[in-house]
Amino acid sequence: MVFASLFFLFVFLPLNLFLYFLSKNQEYRNWILIIFSLFFYSWGEPIWISLLIISSIVDYGNGLFIGKHKGKKIAILGVISSVIINIGLLMTFKYSDFIIQNVNAVFGSTFGKPSFLLPIGISFYTFQTISYTVDVYRGQVETQKSFSRFLMFVSLYHQLVAGPIVRYSHIDSEINNRKTTRKDISDGITRFSRGLFKKVFIANTAGELAAIYLDADFSQLSVGAGWFGLFMFSIQIYFDFSGYSDMAIGLGRIFGFHYFENFKHPYIANSITDFWRRWHISLGTFFRDYIYIPLGGNRKNQILNILIVWFLTGFWHGASWNFILWGLYFGGIVTLEKIFILNFLKRIPKFFHHIYSLFFIIIGWALFYYTDLGKLKEFLAIIFGFTDKPLWDLAVQTSLLSNIYWILFSIIVSMPIYTVSQKYILKWTTNQNIINYGVVFLNLIFILVSVALLVGKSYNPFLYFRF
Repeated sequence: MVFASLFFLFVFLPLNLFLYFLSKNQEYRNWILIIFSLFFYSWGEPIWISLLIISSIVDYGNGLFIGKHKGKKIAILGVISSVIINIGLLMTFKYSDFIIQNVNAVFGSTFGKPSFLLPIGISFYTFQTISYTVDVYRGQVETQKSFSRFLMFVSLYHQLVAGPIVRYSHIDSEINNRKTTRKDISDGITRFSRGLFKKVFIANTAGELAAIYLDADFSQLSVGAGWFGLFMFSIQIYFDFSGYSDMAIGLGRIFGFHYFENFKHPYIANSITDFWRRWHISLGTFFRDYIYIPLGGNRKNQILNILIVWFLTGFWHGASWNFILWGLYFGGIVTLEKIFILNFLKRIPKFFHHIYSLFFIIIGWALFYYTDLGKLKEFLAIIFGFTDKPLWDLAVQTSLLSNIYWILFSIIVSMPIYTVSQKYILKWTTNQNIINYGVVFLNLIFILVSVALLVGKSYNPFLYFRF
């Protein structure tokens, strides 16, 4: 099930809200969330509920073990158990096919490929439960003694299948005792509506345009068409993932959970390092806190630590060499920035900082898009003019001109326009009623436009469900 679906918007969510707020009893509300979360997760793949529950049982038990032996050396066994079992599940269900395929290629063996379907969200909830056991071991959170509350943390459908990665330490007080205010509900609805609009109106449209050119017959692809398709994919992946994160954060807020931000206008970044402080923040901070710093951070073997983190970042995204290449590509640029590029950028106008950043970001999305390295090589050769393909063609010119206002709107919305507009509104009026009515009106527009497009279109993928 996806948030941007008519069933979710008009059946699942209203029923969940009605039953949740029917009682003020915290345990009742917790069980309602658990039941609805498990139903949400089982939609289309009911068998994988067992894997989610197994992971929850394992780390609930590891947390109890660590809590029981707090301060003793034996407590580390709980962390080791969590890491081995969760990474084992991840390797088995996400990476086994990739590993066997490469073993066969290198050694000429004929091992059969497993027929596992990728359990949706496994990359997210395994990281969440690992972070819980590590934080309990570090003494940063108390052991959760209620299995139902721990299961609720793991299974919360708001962020279960595509993030953001919510650590137990971020919401531990709200798991045990939370209150939903009118402001929470209002802000949550606003955030959800905005995310839904970003996903349906911008990401879906960009995805359709990107597919026309990126999946085209390369023998007919011009240089300009390749760049246009890649630019459309850059728009799609940002609004797809940030839109989902907005909806997840908004839903969490309605139910009393305050999830951390996952995107902070990454396309206004002035360096690749800055870009990765703004993009998929929950994943970046996870690798920083649980891999980079324990390895030594910037105190010892910094360059090696950076490359390890970026190898893992790429591998986390998918069981394919292009994702590893994508991760090392950005890891290499971040390393070069630390050595000399950032110092060079300080000497040139800031406008060029953004041009530099966007160029390498957009090229990076080509590495991300093509899992076939042969097609990737051919595509890069076309867009950089190493073939005899024409620079431009009438078809891409038509696409560009017919969508020019939508493209300009998408570019503007990728900037912090919401924050800037709030400042201007407050200068124009401080009447809170006028502001509230304006927000409600805008939310209605977002929802009505999104629903109209969902009724009329069948193209509605969520890119990060693959990860």
